[in-house]
Order: sequence, then C-alpha cells, then structure tokens
Amino acid sequence: MARLWPVSRRYLASYVLFNQAVADHLGMHPTDVQCLNLLTLEDGPVTTGRIAELTGLTSGSATRLVDRLEKAGLVTRQRDQADRRRVLVAVLPEALERFGEVWRELSTDWAAVFAEDSEAELAFLLRHMNRTVELSHRQVARLAAMEPGEPGGTGRS
Repeated sequence: MARLWPVSRRYLASYVLFNQAVADHLGMHPTDVQCLNLLTLEDGPVTTGRIAELTGLTSGSATRLVDRLEKAGLVTRQRDQADRRRVLVAVLPEALERFGEVWRELSTDWAAVFAEDSEAELAFLLRHMNRTVELSHRQVARLAAMEPGEPGGTGRS
C-alpha cells in the first residue's frame, strides 16, 4: 500500500492533466469534455437531470453546462416526443465527429498500452476501473454533502 498511494496520486493527476490538455485543444472546459464523453455513452438523448446524475453536478450547474454546450454548437435541446413537458439534450453529429477525431488520433497510443496484457490482466483492469468509477461516484456524493472546505467530517444530512 505504501507504494500504491503515490502511484495512485500520480495516476489521478495525470488523467486530470490529460483531460485539461484535451479540453484546451478543443477550446472547451474540462467538465464540458467529460460531459460530452458521458453523453456519447448513453443510449440516446437525456434530460438535464440525467446529466446532473452523470456528472455529479447540481441541477443548476448541469443546466449551465448544457447552456455552454448548446452555445458552442455541441448539443441541442429537443422536446421529448413521448412527454412534451420533458426536454432532452442530444449531442449533435458534428460534435461527435469533432470529438471523435481527437479520440481516434489518441486511441492508437492508448490501445498500445494494453496490447501486451493477457486476458486475465485486462479482466483485472476492467474490474479495477469499474470499482474506481463506483468509488468515485460515492466520493463525489460524500463531498457534495459536506460543507465547503470541511476537511473530512461526516458531512451534512
């Protein structure tokens, strides 16, 4: 564990810095990049409430995020045909193409990182990544429940 902590911190920092570099390259905010990333994993258009769930943002912050993405021409808002009261957010095809170009350019190097790993190693990595995503969601919720700047108490109810 003593060796894992510093490597884990470097790993997380490297991903945050990578995300910032991608965002800078695209002329976007890092949260907007990850929101688009998450939206491409959904089965179709989603509500702003779903975007708040995916990102861990408040509903107001998620609305402002969608406003930015819409202003940038990356998403559109459309009425839900099944329930006209609901508004859905859809990624525009041009945004998918622009976003996809960057990932296609970078994906070769990412694939090479895992090319020599065995099926068992890849299964371990997949398990680890899924557990990390679950832990991250719990930690985001925990932080959201705490007072700003609170060092680590049990948080608000």
